[in-house]
Amino acid sequence: MSDFVLLYRGGGQPESDEARKAAMDAWTAWFGQLGSAIKDGGNPFAETARHLRSDGSVGDVKGNPATGYSILQADSLDDAASLAKGCPILNDGGDVEVYEVFPAM
Repeated sequence: MSDFVLLYRGGGQPESDEARKAAMDAWTAWFGQLGSAIKDGGNPFAETARHLRSDGSVGDVKGNPATGYSILQADSLDDAASLAKGCPILNDGGDVEVYEVFPAM
């Protein structure tokens, strides 16, 4: 069993209380389906971020910034990607990137 980071990009912010509740219900239902595979449900990211470059410069993140993360446990990258297929952000125009985490320390 390995850890995998799901990195979310895009998706929309619900504008009404009803839409926010529906979005939270969808995430809660998906996490419930994942059960013990969820190691850390994660959180959304703030809308602004900084990009630090090797030359020492700092700028705003542009383009398609990451919007949040979750951490799952799965047997393989393919298994983690299969679990990610049910992510609610995919129904809202967002994307999910799946990365395996390996112990370095």
